[in-house]
Amino acid sequence: MASSSSQRQSLPQARAAALLRRPKLWLIPTVLSGLLALLLSLLYMGGILNPNQDLHRLPIAIVDADRGQPLPGQQQNLGAQVTQAITTAAAPGNPVDWRQLTPSQVSDQLASGKIYGALEIPADFTASVAALTTANASARPTITVLTNPGVGSLGSSLASQITQKAAHQASLAVGQQLAASPATAGATATTRLLLADPITVTTQVGHPLGQHSGLGLSAFYYTLLLVLAGFLGANIINSGVDTALGYADNEIGPWHTRRPTVPIDRTQTLLLKMAMTAAITILTTTLVMVATIAVLGMDASHLPLLWVYSYCASLAVSLGVQAINAAFGGIGQLVSMFVFIVLGLPSSGATIPLQAVPGFYRFLSIFEPMRQLSGGVRAILYFDARADAGLARAWTMIAIGFAAALVFGFGMTRYYDRKGLHRLTPQPA
Repeated sequence: MASSSSQRQSLPQARAAALLRRPKLWLIPTVLSGLLALLLSLLYMGGILNPNQDLHRLPIAIVDADRGQPLPGQQQNLGAQVTQAITTAAAPGNPVDWRQLTPSQVSDQLASGKIYGALEIPADFTASVAALTTANASARPTITVLTNPGVGSLGSSLASQITQKAAHQASLAVGQQLAASPATAGATATTRLLLADPITVTTQVGHPLGQHSGLGLSAFYYTLLLVLAGFLGANIINSGVDTALGYADNEIGPWHTRRPTVPIDRTQTLLLKMAMTAAITILTTTLVMVATIAVLGMDASHLPLLWVYSYCASLAVSLGVQAINAAFGGIGQLVSMFVFIVLGLPSSGATIPLQAVPGFYRFLSIFEPMRQLSGGVRAILYFDARADAGLARAWTMIAIGFAAALVFGFGMTRYYDRKGLHRLTPQPA
């Protein structure tokens, strides 16, 4: 051991200046760093720059509760006219999916996150408009915009802007009818100005959230915590096991050690890592909930269900990372980062609605883990853990993720073992 140490000390030491002149030393880091920067820029910025232009079939409800009689010379009351004008208005690319619903249906779909907002026409709408041309006018007619912050602040804001614009256009159209009515022929200039835009548009929260819900963003950040805890935890376990078994060097500051190599095949190594992952994820999941709910006070209900879901979601990510690392080796961390984070964030639909991103991201959302996991978290935190709010789909995709990680991971390691592709030649103690 002493002679080995003296031989290393007698070897000529390389100089950084000389190594910098080697093109091969630059090649791989430069190419990978450049590609990573380019892809990150395209993926992240490409999904957020123009949500209004990319908007496609954003689900918004319209409720026509108007029970008034049609105005003279009209076949429909004003509520039906406004509803028909809004739902049949031609717009390039169908940016809005207008859904004609009853009040009870709107409440149900707001409470399950199926719609981003609603436009509500009251029962006395026609009667209130007609009263404006008489001495019985008491108040301006009102159309109510309902928001749904549980689907995300940006999605709810987009829906609110769209519904308010539609309501304002409806007000102008009604104003034109009133201006042409014989009943307003002798109206004063002030009255005509009022009748030109006669409808008041009010905004209300259709499905309110608690004050500690991050304006509808707590579900996204909680999901991000689960994914990061699973991703980082799996990589820490992967490195720690490889170091403990002698398949990787341990370097902390100036101290460097290398343990004797333990004879173990790839399949048993992966089994060990996955078993440790399943146990350690219990701790990380518990700490995530303690930090976010007990310490920071995040609004959350169904706590036992949330813990079980959080554990399974984070574990599914961790097992996927372990499988990818076992299959790809040294570049496994980079591959899993793209699978679970780089491609997952812009296609999650948690900050920007999927209806407001380019089609490529909507395609990714079909299978990207973060999209599936955020839907389940959102359902538990905001929508009373309803299965139809995304929880059923989330559980299904978690089960698929478990199965995919096990089949892919152990399939690859068994293949490598049968081929005799051992990781390293055992090192002497």
